[in-house]
Amino acid sequence: MSPADPHPDVRPDSVARRDWWKSAVVYQVYPRSFADSDGDGVGDLGGILDHLDHLELLGVDVVWLSPVYRSPMVDNGYDISDYHDVDPLFGTLEQLEELIAQLHARDMKLVMDLVVNHTSSAHAWFAESRSSTDNPKRDWYWWRSPRPGHEPGSPGSEPTNWGSAFSGPAWTYDDHTGEYYLHVFAPDQPDLNWENPEVRQAVYAMMRDWLDRGVDGFRMDVINVISKVVGPVGDDGRVTLPDGVLGGERDPRWPGVVDTVSFADTPAFVLNGPRVHEFLQEMHREVFTDRPPGLLIVGETPGCSVGEAVLYTDPSRGELDMVFQFEHVDLDSGPKGKWDVLRMTMLQLKQSLGRWQDGLAEVGWNSLYLGNHDQPRCVSRFGSDAPEHREQSAKALATVLHMHRGTPYVYQGDELGTSNAGFTRLEQLRDVESLNHYATAVARGEDPADVLRALAYKGRDNARVPMSWDASPGAGFTTGTPWLDLHPLSGSVNAAAQVEDPNSAFSHYRRLIALRHAEPCVAHGTFRMLLADHEQLYCFERSFGDTRLLVVANLSSAADVVPDLSELAAWSSAEPLIASVPGSSPPPPTRSPPGSPGSSVWPDRAVWEPLWAPSARPSRR
Repeated sequence: MSPADPHPDVRPDSVARRDWWKSAVVYQVYPRSFADSDGDGVGDLGGILDHLDHLELLGVDVVWLSPVYRSPMVDNGYDISDYHDVDPLFGTLEQLEELIAQLHARDMKLVMDLVVNHTSSAHAWFAESRSSTDNPKRDWYWWRSPRPGHEPGSPGSEPTNWGSAFSGPAWTYDDHTGEYYLHVFAPDQPDLNWENPEVRQAVYAMMRDWLDRGVDGFRMDVINVISKVVGPVGDDGRVTLPDGVLGGERDPRWPGVVDTVSFADTPAFVLNGPRVHEFLQEMHREVFTDRPPGLLIVGETPGCSVGEAVLYTDPSRGELDMVFQFEHVDLDSGPKGKWDVLRMTMLQLKQSLGRWQDGLAEVGWNSLYLGNHDQPRCVSRFGSDAPEHREQSAKALATVLHMHRGTPYVYQGDELGTSNAGFTRLEQLRDVESLNHYATAVARGEDPADVLRALAYKGRDNARVPMSWDASPGAGFTTGTPWLDLHPLSGSVNAAAQVEDPNSAFSHYRRLIALRHAEPCVAHGTFRMLLADHEQLYCFERSFGDTRLLVVANLSSAADVVPDLSELAAWSSAEPLIASVPGSSPPPPTRSPPGSPGSSVWPDRAVWEPLWAPSARPSRR
């Protein structure tokens, strides 16, 4: 063990360690698209229960469950109308409790997705809040009067000129009380006013209730948006909110798209706000501090810098265990935002991930991911989904990701090498973000074909295509009509075809997960980038005590990569642990390594992706 290990007498993956999650792997289930048990075409809790063997065989430690709370489903469950119950679309509260028990029986944990920046406009809290200007819950949301001198409800009469991440203004007029309410996202997702201590206490009580039911933690959606920039108290006794600058450049930290000609860009007023650390520290004290070890607190933090991440995840501050940051998934976004798709190079990806490895080397922790329910499929975006490359590309990307320092996340289907769906028609899409953007972009004169092309590449529906379990007509997902079209490759790229195949993407993921569990160096070791400027090879070294691991991956489609391997020469006697191509082995050494190869407690070992076989190629515009 390393002398710096704070728990030298405790097994690295034991939940007796406060940092047990460093050795863990998280699997995200998007329930609507995972498995349908009742034939209505929508995935549900029964479907998840039916496929726990898949997750256990894969070897994951934690299941992150996207929202199953009651919801009108405007944003597929991220608009919650009742935090304490399960939506009938997904099943029952009893089934959720059974899922918790079944996962625990298999030594897995359940982390619930939680959205507390906003609720649904159908939530009982909002119904009370909008009922009258003097309702006790009026100040639970951000209500403000129309701009003086403007006709209420008309364009330009919004209290501020902020834009919504889902297109249009960030304010919606309510005829009943003659005021506007704030929604950083869709109009059906009004923002909670975290300045109000009653709101915070209600949220904390709800979180404690879920922990008491056996939930093992939370992944908190856009949690760094809860604190807004506020001004002095106005004439109406409420704090004021400032206007932004029109016509300015888009803030690259924001994953949403704001029309900065018509509206002010929102990030400066909502990201990493002035009281966000105060709120999270209070949450930690109120909800988690007196609980036994074994919980996980994850914060989705768009626009979070490395410096901010250190603050969020420094254990001594008592806020989050790890962040879910966005820098690397915004590399292919141009000046106009997400849908302004740019070419991305592997070198850019390497530099971004390397910067986070260096920045959190001493303090802090990061979530390792390339895809989730809000992103396109990683093999299509960061690799190559061409038939001749897709499988090896998926393996190479998984190797690089899982061998970094941080906690890896597997999004459902990534373990199969699932690619983008290849949407060609607007009618195939269901996502509110994509549909709103299409309407707005076409209305302002953009070519519909160009808009659809960007949606097909980066739209969230790519990740939400139903899981492919087998080659049957319903892909093993449903016996009915799926809510979103099945993947066109479901007949060949599916779980049944891979689980027993030792050379499949699924089996490769299993080996990577097992290695993290077995080798403390993967979870706790230091990170050093090698061949930092190479445009095709992604190489790095992990070290922990007397153990060293080398990772070499060819993230290009070139079959003839012949690099200068002098920087890797000391590894010529390394024992290969994992390779993505059957029968592949490390290339011959360029010179003999210095020193005795047998001097370590364990021989130096390497994780190889073959340097001569096609693997993956960065996405291009």
